[in-house]
Amino acid sequence: MPVINRIAEFHKDMAGWRQDIHAHPETAFEEERTSKLVAETLTGLGIETHTGIAKTGVVGVLHAGGSGRAIGLRADMDALPMDERTGLAHASTVPGRMHACGHDGHTTMLLGAARYLAETRRFRGRVALIFQPAEEDIGGARLMVEEGILEHFEIGQVYGLHNDPEVAEGAFDTCPGPIMAAVDTFR
Repeated sequence: MPVINRIAEFHKDMAGWRQDIHAHPETAFEEERTSKLVAETLTGLGIETHTGIAKTGVVGVLHAGGSGRAIGLRADMDALPMDERTGLAHASTVPGRMHACGHDGHTTMLLGAARYLAETRRFRGRVALIFQPAEEDIGGARLMVEEGILEHFEIGQVYGLHNDPEVAEGAFDTCPGPIMAAVDTFR
């Protein structure tokens, strides 16, 4: 079955995850509820799960034979310190906190990828699913790296994404090197 068809089959679950995360936003290093949801979802999928990384970060590791360094897939989980005034049915229930930058969607997309990869194992080697806290200017990625996730999980490359309403639906933008990066460069 094509990837897109299989993922479409669990779209309802993904919409539920995103709306739940969106309704319960947590700012940098306070992502306790979100981390718990992520860890429980990964564990339920049979994925090796590590919590408490960089305070509230989570790393899931999938194995599918082969050797060598793991590929890392990364999503950020934190919200912004602002009020939501969207009127959505799943709007923030936390005063002064909102997922205005799309991290609820990023977390959901990585959970969806985790589910697909766990069900199919259509890859060789290892995939590290990195759920990063504190992306919004505090340095959650830096803390995760300083705590040794690249070495501990033997991660050779990390890929992330960021939604952008200016990119057409069904398309993505990319370029060699960093894109949409604002704070750190890893060498």
